[in-house]
Amino acid sequence: MVIPSRDFQIRPVSPAEHAALGDVSVRSYLEGGLLLKGLDDPYTPNLRDVALRAASSTVLVAVDEHPGEDGGHALLGGVTLAFHGSPMAQLAGTGEAEIRMLAVDPAAQGRGVGAALAAACVERSRADTGTKSVVLCALQDLANAHRIYTRLGFERAPDLDWSPIPDVLLWGFRLEL
Repeated sequence: MVIPSRDFQIRPVSPAEHAALGDVSVRSYLEGGLLLKGLDDPYTPNLRDVALRAASSTVLVAVDEHPGEDGGHALLGGVTLAFHGSPMAQLAGTGEAEIRMLAVDPAAQGRGVGAALAAACVERSRADTGTKSVVLCALQDLANAHRIYTRLGFERAPDLDWSPIPDVLLWGFRLEL
């Protein structure tokens, strides 16, 4: 299923795009200050390994609809949607899907790419009859991300809050479908 949105489209990642999405994900997290140890952050390999994500979950990408000079489409961002039982799911319990690793190329930020990727995950979750809610987590100081999730209907879910490392608190959010 291809979801058109503004001047880009949302669709499943192709294997040929794995490396590019890994690069975009690392660049997005790095420039956003989310990799506390820079490229040496232990989360960096997880962001790069799109093939591993795609093997057990749904990975969506946003691509520019207007080809570049080389005829290719620019990859603007991506997201992982993991259903309960997937090794990629950290928070999702029975009947839940989880949004993970949402990343937008810094050059494409402000175009609605992140919101469109998150909305596509919600729609895919709604299409799965066994899924009753969607969960995610985000650093507590990511106010822009929180606004996107709130606009989509997510509510704070303190029962999902957790710390992947000391002194880093991730806030949980849940959307009942």
